[in-house]
Amino acid sequence: MALLSYFTSSNNRHRENVRIRKMSSNDDDDYKDAGTGTPLSSIAQAFEEISDLIKKGNDRGIMVDLYLKPFCEACSLVSVLFNCLGIAFKFAEMEYTAKVKDLLDASKHFGTLSSIIDFDLENNTVKTPGSHTRNLRRVRQGLDLIRELFQNFLSAENHSLKKAATTAYQQVCAPYHTWAVRTAVSAGMCTLPTREQLLINLNETDKSAEKEMRRYINASLSVIENIDTLYTSRGIKLDW
Repeated sequence: MALLSYFTSSNNRHRENVRIRKMSSNDDDDYKDAGTGTPLSSIAQAFEEISDLIKKGNDRGIMVDLYLKPFCEACSLVSVLFNCLGIAFKFAEMEYTAKVKDLLDASKHFGTLSSIIDFDLENNTVKTPGSHTRNLRRVRQGLDLIRELFQNFLSAENHSLKKAATTAYQQVCAPYHTWAVRTAVSAGMCTLPTREQLLINLNETDKSAEKEMRRYINASLSVIENIDTLYTSRGIKLDW
């Protein structure tokens, strides 16, 4: 598929900026209307907005090159979920938050996700610790971790939060973490809140949580796939 940056297409800029502008405003009211009730609904709506842009591009055979700043703003909302999980995911929260901040700072100099990857490719720093491309990879893993956790949380087999979180971590993050980090996370799983406590922390009921989690599960998948394609289309493997 052709690669389209909404920065470089004047026709699409006019058509799409109305929507994108809501996600890239410098005002303090960012996402005020994205789920007026709970953090979870705000996250779900933010990623649905990004997902809608991607799907519109896919429908026209175009791969959308996402703006870096609004992407980071949406990702920053996810931090509250890590915080609600307590000590067990403290390392993930700290790593995720730091990576998102780095990318947000980078948005002052880079317009789109692809531009930071191309920059690191040119400088041979794709996998260098601290590079924007490496940090984007870690943020993508954070989004996927929450997605897997939600899927497990809603399944009959993984009804408990501890089991849902443990399975999600083992699938998404454990292969890339050191033994020390894996051991610390494993020990911390015992400190996870109960299912009921998590719902209270998120200000959700079972019914509302399922609705918002499914919204995020569906929307985040297209965002994750879009990021993965940015790597694979440039010959960068995903096993790191």
